[in-house]
Amino acid sequence: MAKPQEKVSFGQRLKQIGMVFQFTAKQDRWFAPLVAAAVLIPLALTVVAVILWSWIWLPIGILFVLLAVLIVLNLRSNKAMMNAAEGQPGAAAQIMENMRGDWRVTPAVSSTTQMDMVHLVIGRPGVILLAEGNPQRVRGLLGQEKRRLSKVIGSAPLHDYVIGQEEGELPIRKLRTTLLRLPRALSGKDVNSLDKRLKALTARPQMPKGAIPKNMRPPGAFRQSRGR
Repeated sequence: MAKPQEKVSFGQRLKQIGMVFQFTAKQDRWFAPLVAAAVLIPLALTVVAVILWSWIWLPIGILFVLLAVLIVLNLRSNKAMMNAAEGQPGAAAQIMENMRGDWRVTPAVSSTTQMDMVHLVIGRPGVILLAEGNPQRVRGLLGQEKRRLSKVIGSAPLHDYVIGQEEGELPIRKLRTTLLRLPRALSGKDVNSLDKRLKALTARPQMPKGAIPKNMRPPGAFRQSRGR
């Protein structure tokens, strides 16, 4: 199921916007001049409108200034985040986890010690595998995952992408738009059912940490320790 969104207070929202402003300004040298233009141009037009017509244009102009700043912030912050994520291990999974919509993301279902990894995503378009790392090594990982998943996904579509800048690879800045354009082949009920089957397939039993309790020790081991 999709994660319920937590309510954010007005103060927290302002703090988040401030952090985005700071991050974008550090990453993008054109951000500050564009914000200045987004403020000064509508403000100058507002002053002219107030002088020629009426004070009613003042609040309208202020709204236009805020709208222009938010548009610049949205466009440039997305670009700055994509540039910062370029080449970072696990960036594709993080982007998918922050995307709007019902996307079930399992990071690094398959990986190597050289930081090559394959992420599993389940959504309305079907099953999606995203590979990051050395192209030759991750293609081998992709092949293994596709063979493993084909046993349980049935007729659900299976899409796979290698994240990168070379020919035949998907640039990370195009990841969102590419996946959003995929045809919706599954219903919400199908996604839930597929998610349960794949979680059962990818579940890995973990050994408990610390000493093994006496009631969980094999009988033979108990007799051997007692006879010493």
